[in-house]
Amino acid sequence: MLRKAMTVIVALVMMAGLAACEGQPLSTREKGTIGGGVLGAGAGALIGSAVGSPGAGALIGGGLGALGGGLIGNQMQNQEVQQQQTQGQMQQQQMELERQRREIQQLRQQQQTE
Repeated sequence: MLRKAMTVIVALVMMAGLAACEGQPLSTREKGTIGGGVLGAGAGALIGSAVGSPGAGALIGGGLGALGGGLIGNQMQNQEVQQQQTQGQMQQQQMELERQRREIQQLRQQQQTE
């Protein structure tokens, strides 16, 4: 039974490695899903071994962990996107302020020469 649990854990770790090799960096959502799955599988295997079913515990724990990790990763990724949008808006506003400052300066110079 412990061998099955270890097989599941190794398979999850290998899947995480393969996902990381696809060429693009993992998103926050993907990192959360993989991390949650691996941690859930490990915890499930430990709990399952206590009741005599480490393989089933690893599978159940891995699934629940991946689901929870995915939800948390999704929320974190949404926050990152929101922060990036806010930062972009702030940069646009700063550029507009700078443009207006230059325009005011030009108007002042024109008034002084008249």
